[in-house]
Amino acid sequence: MTFNHCLLVVVFTSLCLGSAQAQSAKEAIEAANAEFVKAYNSKDAAGVASKYAEDAAAFPPDTARVDGRQNIQKLWQGAIDMGISELKLTTLEVQESGGFAYESGTFSVKAPGKDSKLVDEAGKYVVVWKKGQDGGWKLYRDIWNSDSGK
Repeated sequence: MTFNHCLLVVVFTSLCLGSAQAQSAKEAIEAANAEFVKAYNSKDAAGVASKYAEDAAAFPPDTARVDGRQNIQKLWQGAIDMGISELKLTTLEVQESGGFAYESGTFSVKAPGKDSKLVDEAGKYVVVWKKGQDGGWKLYRDIWNSDSGK
């Protein structure tokens, strides 16, 4: 085996391992999102908040930044109490870099509209995920907004 051939094998193997790691991050994040959605749709704000890192921050639309897991739990409890339901998340992209990954995607919910009738709302989000010491992914920075322009 020549030096060039060995180098080619090393580069190819590195690229394949990088793809496998990115895929595993995407799979882990999609699984965490499924747990997030299940908790939210079960009206379990504590379960939703458990998906966030202790030092997480959320950036909800048209309101101030929310810092820390306990405050994020209150944020989600408020959304549940308002009657926002039937959350769906769709991951469009995940990229991993070291102990962080970013995800972009879309969401849809049912939200109270005029006369308290539920209406469809949709939007987009970006999440920065942080890998914990246990190797699991937690939401670290979370921002979203509606497509309705309201």
